[in-house]
Amino acid sequence: MQRLLLSLATTPSPLPTPSLREGISEDQVTPGLLGFIMTAFFVVATALLIVDMVRRIRRVRYRAQVEEERIAAAAAADIEAAEAAEADSGAAGPAAGSAAGSAANDSSQGPADGGADADPGNRRH
Repeated sequence: MQRLLLSLATTPSPLPTPSLREGISEDQVTPGLLGFIMTAFFVVATALLIVDMVRRIRRVRYRAQVEEERIAAAAAADIEAAEAAEADSGAAGPAAGSAAGSAANDSSQGPADGGADADPGNRRH
């Protein structure tokens, strides 16, 4: 039994014929002009879809970036407004004191707004 299997496995198959089988024509084997046109159409359509998709993704990313920058700017403006309101309310408290005491404090401590005479380490930005 092994000899039969060995001989079948090592026996070469018949050589392929250079011509087509009986009843098959060249048009039945190759896609032809119509196949080429359809393949080219699908390649072009796919390329256009990819280009459109990339453009839409860039647009969405750009809009998200602009929105984030707008939100950050609004938050920074809110923080600055809160600091300005806090500074205004803090400045109103000492102004209610005596005028002589305020003048003495202003001359000894330097400018209250952090000017050139103020300590640069204590300035707010």
